[in-house]
Amino acid sequence: MISLNMLDNLKKYNVVLASNSPRRRELLAGLGVDFTVHTIKGLDESYSDDLPRHQVAAYLSQKKAHAYTLSPDELIITADTIVLADGEVMGKPADRDEAYRMLSKLAGATHEVITGVTVATRDRQETFSNVTRVTFAPLTDDEIYHYIDNYRPFDKAGAYGIQEWIGYMGVTGIDGCFYNVMGLPVNHLYTVLKTF
Repeated sequence: MISLNMLDNLKKYNVVLASNSPRRRELLAGLGVDFTVHTIKGLDESYSDDLPRHQVAAYLSQKKAHAYTLSPDELIITADTIVLADGEVMGKPADRDEAYRMLSKLAGATHEVITGVTVATRDRQETFSNVTRVTFAPLTDDEIYHYIDNYRPFDKAGAYGIQEWIGYMGVTGIDGCFYNVMGLPVNHLYTVLKTF
């Protein structure tokens, strides 16, 4: 039996994942893609207050992609994940107090996780975003601080990782792609990568 990689079309490219996220590396590897990781430090991740909140993640993924100068044989994947709760865009918390504030707001409520992804070569760019609705049970202060102090979620939008303790004990519902909440909507990405 011959085993074929379903993304053999990507063999003509040097695929670059422009993300330091270990979760994104794991998820992209799970698709069977050979890639290297390259990031640029200090990229400007600001956006206009006039930008509709549901467009922020896609905009930031495009902004990241545009920071790279691609050779003809390179394909780059950039992504940005935000948590949207009651109109507030939550990125990564700066410290323990901000993580507590974010998790307190998410507790006992439903929020949206939006990941924007850009796939680009020198000649073509595709950008999309994916939305997942996540519902948390009420959380006590002790539970929130236990999570923050033991899991240190300072590299995660909304101050939590659904694949960690707080997701196991706190998430009561999810509507949409689970992997999107981890930072990469792999089914949608797979569909786009097949077209390159």
